[in-house]
Amino acid sequence: MDQTAETIVEAAAEEGWLSTLDIFVISLLAGFCIYWFFLRSKTPEPPPIKKLIVSQTATKTSDPSFVNRMKSSGRNVVVFYGSQTGTAEEFAGRLAKDATRYGMKGLAADPEECDMEELGKLVDIENSLAIFCMATYGEGDPTDNAQEFHDWLQNDGGELTGLKYAVFALGNKTYEHYNAMGIYVDKKLEDLGATRVFEIGLGDDDGNIEEDFVTWREKFWPAVCEHFGVQATGDEVSMRQYVQTLHEDVPKEKVFTGEVVRLGSFKTQKPPFDSKNPYLAPVSINKELHKGGNRSCMHIELDISGSKIRYEAGDHVAVYPINDPEIVEKLGKRMNIDLDTVFTLTNLDEEASKKHPFPCPCSYRTALSHYLDITSPPHKHILKELAEYAGDPKDKEFLLNISANTPEGKTLYSNWIMKDHRNILAILEDLPSVNPAIDHICELLPRLQARYYSISSSPKIHPNHIHITAVLVDYTTNTGRRQMGVATRWLSLKKPCGDARPTVPIYVRKSQFRLPFKSSTPVIMIGPGTGLAPFRGFIQERDYYRKEGKPVGDTMLFFGCRYKAEDFIYEDELTKYEQDGTLTKMYVAFSRDGPEKVYVQHLMKQNKKELWDLLQSGAHLYVCGDARNMARDVQETIMEVVSEHGNLDKTQAAEYVKRLQSKGRYSCDVWS
Repeated sequence: MDQTAETIVEAAAEEGWLSTLDIFVISLLAGFCIYWFFLRSKTPEPPPIKKLIVSQTATKTSDPSFVNRMKSSGRNVVVFYGSQTGTAEEFAGRLAKDATRYGMKGLAADPEECDMEELGKLVDIENSLAIFCMATYGEGDPTDNAQEFHDWLQNDGGELTGLKYAVFALGNKTYEHYNAMGIYVDKKLEDLGATRVFEIGLGDDDGNIEEDFVTWREKFWPAVCEHFGVQATGDEVSMRQYVQTLHEDVPKEKVFTGEVVRLGSFKTQKPPFDSKNPYLAPVSINKELHKGGNRSCMHIELDISGSKIRYEAGDHVAVYPINDPEIVEKLGKRMNIDLDTVFTLTNLDEEASKKHPFPCPCSYRTALSHYLDITSPPHKHILKELAEYAGDPKDKEFLLNISANTPEGKTLYSNWIMKDHRNILAILEDLPSVNPAIDHICELLPRLQARYYSISSSPKIHPNHIHITAVLVDYTTNTGRRQMGVATRWLSLKKPCGDARPTVPIYVRKSQFRLPFKSSTPVIMIGPGTGLAPFRGFIQERDYYRKEGKPVGDTMLFFGCRYKAEDFIYEDELTKYEQDGTLTKMYVAFSRDGPEKVYVQHLMKQNKKELWDLLQSGAHLYVCGDARNMARDVQETIMEVVSEHGNLDKTQAAEYVKRLQSKGRYSCDVWS
């Protein structure tokens, strides 16, 4: 009862008006009235649209038995993907959709979410086929989501006799271990008794991986038809994978605002922190490293105090960036949409591993800002879908031509899309009659991926901070549009002001790029530009051991930049390390200061004997930076050193270098 009712009853009792039974009955009636009128839940009025039940995570199918899922849904084709940047996952989805054209039914699957020991049971399904889209990460490593599958294969997997399979590998020719993961899977499956239906496809991201995939795919499906005795059911048609639901009554706390998986994870941070649960690290320092010129290189320090995040020198830190809000606004205006509309995309395939392409529900603004890659040149299949929205027949014909796998189409795509670096906004601006539906765009565009940076600090010196060294990407395309790096543009704005410190979603990815176990082992480090980043951490660690009184071997650094007066980053630090003996030798190449360009490999050639002596004494060699030119030139120089001072021919020198690599004495952390 409330206070008023209690007062009346107490007064009546004192005056003798009511008996004890009367007081009990009145109290009971009063309590019922209070419940009926104030406490009971009201029957809600019917909402204008269907109510949405939102789970606390981005929903995925929980049954790890992909064979059971295939049997229950009448499927006979499964496409597994090992993906680090999303491309292999995208290709897998396209292959799964292709199956419909051949009277088959496909399922794209993440091996991390499947019991891969069931692979041999796939033969229980008639005319079954397993396709593997496998990307290679780092130095021939599997991607994170394919690591367990790789380990299972290494342990000899299981009996796979009767399994029909095919592999498309994704890699980069500038790397030493080109498509190593895909090639390994292709060979290992055969060794375990499986039957290869079509030869492995090799996609090269240094060239045009989309073209490589389409070319392989066009030959692959006819081979499948011949093997299984099936025929294409008709022309390729556009098939939507997701259906859109608009929401008007979802509470704000139930709407995703950029979280990777768990709803509200940015508001309530809970360790452990990883790729699905990044830590919002406060930015302590963000300063310019270049002393002049029109380029920018940032030194950023991220505070990980209290996060329980641990890292080692040589590890990578992943950063989840946000797209330029100006581009997002322009897209919203061009597509004539309200960016703050809340929506959900739900997979039409109930057995799909992903129920949504990204966390839903969210606003269009959130999707275009946090979840979708709106700045990269779109792949051909997206252009083909856009053709259906062209109001002008000429625009439609152009998009169909540019998306065709013909010599003309390849040239058009290379020039108009790749060389001119047209993103989705530029395409829609240059083809004004093309007006696609926003939900279809959200379905077609790939996910915005985390960016990885070599950590430029050592936990021995900075246990509570992770340092990043990054060059701001900023240039003008052939069409006169300004193009900036998604992550570096965003990071450049993350500057602390007084006590206010902006935050950055991060997690640490462990690396094999490690200093020798014994600090007395000599090391040779070669890293021009921001390739210096991991070596700054290495040098800090060697300095720590030296000051602790431990024996530290020779520490040699080859560094390069354009101008000593402009972009010799960390010059004061490196000079001090050289003076106090932490750096035994430092050779710096300034490519633009003299009449002729000088690079790190030129300085290496000038010091061949010193390099050879260190290698003979057990030195570990490290290379970090550009894979396309620098890393290749450095390896050729090492071959020269070995051949000349080891009195070996080219074949023997190559074998010597391979032995260094196999023993972990020649490591690379490179990018293209």
